[in-house]
Order: sequence, then C-alpha cells, then structure tokens
Amino acid sequence: MKSLEELKAIREKMQGQVGVRSADATDTRVVVGMATCGIASGARPVLNTLVNEVNEKKVENVTVTQTGCIGLCQYEPIVEVFEPGQEKITYVKVNPEKAKEIVEKHLIKGQRIEEYMLKKDADAKNYADFVKFDDK
Repeated sequence: MKSLEELKAIREKMQGQVGVRSADATDTRVVVGMATCGIASGARPVLNTLVNEVNEKKVENVTVTQTGCIGLCQYEPIVEVFEPGQEKITYVKVNPEKAKEIVEKHLIKGQRIEEYMLKKDADAKNYADFVKFDDK
C-alpha cells in the first residue's frame, strides 16, 4: 500500500464483503477481537473466514464485525456471539476451521459448541479446566 487512494480502495472492498448493515435488535452480532494480541494470534484469518462463510451461506440476520481488546489475551483469537435475548457466548482459541464450525453449528443450526467456549462460571485460576486448547 503506497497511497491514500489505495487504502480507500481496500476499505471500500472490505466494506462490501463484510456486508455492513444497520444494527437491528433482531440481528446476531459476531465480534472478533482484533487488537494487537488477537491479530498476532491469527484473528485476521478467523475474521475473514467468518465473513466469507456468512456471505457464502447467505446467513440472515448475522453481522460480523471486529473490536479491539477483549481483555483475555491468552485465549486469542476470541470470537463473541451476541444473540438477542441470550447471554453472550465467548469462543476462544479460534482458528479458521473452528470459525467455519461456529457458522455451521452455532449460527445456522443454533447449536453452541461447548468445547470451544469460555465458561462464565469458571474462576480465573481454573479456566484451563473449561477451555479446549488443541489446535483443532
């Protein structure tokens, strides 16, 4: 990238791919942590996979977006799913394969993937007991 015009062209292309919509109370929001630690851990391919899968499978009422620091660096890449009327679901150690599974099982079929989730009732020193750390 060598110019502001090039940057603007990339921005326009990505906005078209993300399918930016107005926020609707009935939409499910999928948020990927894209702070430095998330990017270093592979969040960009996860974000791209989620966007592509949602678009290719024409998943309705789902908006994929990014955020900064989620505050759990050791669990990056992190994907949070906000469904209307439900508690937030936090998926940790997400890779592109897991991202495809999240779209298929969670967003399309409504099945949470427990083995990828960070459990809300876990205390800080026992998180490892609740999180699957393999590279699957």
